[in-house]
Amino acid sequence: MKLWFFTILCVCSLSAFAQERAVTGIVFDSNTKGRIAKVSITNTATGKAVYNTFKGEFSIEVKPGDFLICNKADYYPDTIKIKDYQALAVYLKPKAIPLAEVTIRDSFLSPERQLAKTKSEYSKIYGSSANPDLLNVGPGGVGFSIDALYNAFSKSAHNAEKLRNIIDAEYREKIIDYRFNKTFVQGVTRLKEPQLTDFMQKYRPGYFLVTTAGDYEFISYIKSNLKRYLRHPKAYELPALPPVKWENN
Repeated sequence: MKLWFFTILCVCSLSAFAQERAVTGIVFDSNTKGRIAKVSITNTATGKAVYNTFKGEFSIEVKPGDFLICNKADYYPDTIKIKDYQALAVYLKPKAIPLAEVTIRDSFLSPERQLAKTKSEYSKIYGSSANPDLLNVGPGGVGFSIDALYNAFSKSAHNAEKLRNIIDAEYREKIIDYRFNKTFVQGVTRLKEPQLTDFMQKYRPGYFLVTTAGDYEFISYIKSNLKRYLRHPKAYELPALPPVKWENN
């Protein structure tokens, strides 16, 4: 009787020991140490798979000895062996994109210096006409600004403002060209001409994105648009011009 009781107790203990329990964890980028989402976590022993949340967190049923495979596009997969039920911190290494070394001329390297040079050459439109304030505060108190009054009613001042806007817009385009250049885009997309030029014209980024996005975000922007381009290469194309008939007089 005691033998049977001892056997049943051992079986129950082994069953309890092998029982699956949930283990939690967070997935990080090994370079930036920031959390990454949409990572697939698979238990190879059970075949169960889950995706982590937008906060990088996940929970999956495991038991000691199981292996978890963490996988996400643009990252190298990682395999983790479960030893206990403590929370996991997973670090995935992004796949680096090797780019050829490029020598860029200084005139193209520094749009800011070009703008400064342009402002110097057109100092008149960046001088008194650049002051939009009608009120001028000085030692004698508050009074009207002669420059601002001139700008408000002068035709030449309005023309200067238009020219200044053109120069500023050209500067923003040069900033975009500096970062969104053919060498860099080709290194990311592996496209060749004429597809490279076609892609860059259709998916040219804006000034705000170019000046605020980090390297990882900017490369992700290019890659996501590359997928759209490869699916629909004819998208965003302008319609063909109608044929023109020439009449001989």
